[in-house]
Amino acid sequence: MDQNSQLPYRVVKARHPMRYIGSAVAILLILILLESVFFNSKWEWSVFRLWFFDPAVISGLYLTLKLTFAAMLLSFFLGGILAMMRLSSSWLVQSVAWFYIWLFRSVPLLVVLIVLYNFSYLYEKIAIAIPFTEVVFASYKTINALDQFTTALIGLAIVQSAYTAEIIRGGILAVDKGQFEASSALGLSWWHRTYRIIFPQAIRSILPALVNECISLSKGTAIVYVLAMPELFYTVQMVYNRNQQIIPLLMVAAVWYTIITSVFSVIQYAIESKLSRAQKRNTGFKGLFHILRSKWGR
Repeated sequence: MDQNSQLPYRVVKARHPMRYIGSAVAILLILILLESVFFNSKWEWSVFRLWFFDPAVISGLYLTLKLTFAAMLLSFFLGGILAMMRLSSSWLVQSVAWFYIWLFRSVPLLVVLIVLYNFSYLYEKIAIAIPFTEVVFASYKTINALDQFTTALIGLAIVQSAYTAEIIRGGILAVDKGQFEASSALGLSWWHRTYRIIFPQAIRSILPALVNECISLSKGTAIVYVLAMPELFYTVQMVYNRNQQIIPLLMVAAVWYTIITSVFSVIQYAIESKLSRAQKRNTGFKGLFHILRSKWGR
């Protein structure tokens, strides 16, 4: 046998000159962008540093976070109910849920907030009564029931719940039809069938999309400035209306919103990675609890 044939083959790495050229161009563009932003005096980064941790801005940030989490929880609750209604065997229940989702996915959030803000003009009282009779069980003045925070919370929640409902419904429909048939054959009730069999499988596709909606919701809270509510964006707006330093104050709001969305993105990545490696044995809400506990060590 030829001696040269016994020598190991030499592995030659493939050359990708266009990859190196593309990387060099990308680095050049990044350096140009950084130089134009951070070394341009017109961005007024000294003003940015002055206002970034200002008590007024922090107060607005706290209100934004409070509104985000409250609207998020309420939209999850309403969205879950709407999703179950859309999957109901009753055509009337399905139609009501479909109309709600169609309406609030069609109407802009800004319009919903303005209508709710003027709700006391449209309806002076909210009453629990029998229609077309004079029988009234309870009555409340709307001007006392809807303050700025409540109006913003309800507006964000009812619009967001329409999108959340479709996410939950899509996750449930993604479960194989055989799972429904098998659980029904076992004689399980609707609640146990949904809680123990269907929902644990649907949660894998539902959770990442819901966290993504939370990111959109955190930025969507900026639109409640139309209610003169002192959240983050409205607070920044009031400050730059006084001192006319518009760009640095807008950057303060932009960086805080970026931090909020980055935290949600990290949570989304952690949930996706854990759910992808979760054992199939971990089902139900207890399984989800074990997944989250294993991530944070508690």
